[in-house]
Amino acid sequence: MAMQTDVLSAHVDATGTMVTGRNRLKGYQCVSGGTAGEIVFRDDGATGTVRLRFNIGTGTQPIGLLLPGEGILFYTDIHVTLPASAKATIFYG
Repeated sequence: MAMQTDVLSAHVDATGTMVTGRNRLKGYQCVSGGTAGEIVFRDDGATGTVRLRFNIGTGTQPIGLLLPGEGILFYTDIHVTLPASAKATIFYG
């Protein structure tokens, strides 16, 4: 039987570390702010291992996904690189 864990959230309006410490990314919601580009989630800062990468268009509709299973494990921190004007909210635990 799987244990229930608390799910937390974090939000950023610019590139940076969203959460420090070992955590699992369980889902995200992103908005482009009108600028197309790539969103990259890395483990261990701006030059760390890429754990998730996807493209967004210029539309201002939110893009979200709940990740299957236990999510993606980040060993050091969850860092996101965003295009100009983009915003991201993550769900982690």
